[in-house]
Amino acid sequence: MSKWPYCTSAWKRLRLAKLSECPLCFACDKRGLVVEATAVDHCKPISQGGDPFPELSGLMSLCERCHNEKTSGFDRTHGNATGRRFKGCDANGNPIDPADGWWGHP
Repeated sequence: MSKWPYCTSAWKRLRLAKLSECPLCFACDKRGLVVEATAVDHCKPISQGGDPFPELSGLMSLCERCHNEKTSGFDRTHGNATGRRFKGCDANGNPIDPADGWWGHP
């Protein structure tokens, strides 16, 4: 976490604010699991034109496992074929990733 903007005091404040607002992992919560979030990630990666210091709604709280999954499968490859950041579905069979076109459909 030594690269800009992560070494700035502005990011550290933003990160703490997001973890205070959402202390549980977003992806695990959608899977029906209760896991403490330890990372804050940009919904739209900086490398793909995302704002380095977005509103809290532009960030998501994640556990280390989900953060690594998103970073390796989506952020570093400039997206993937499906456009999904996270694999899996919730208990109703809906994709857990809000970026999925089927997310939130009845």
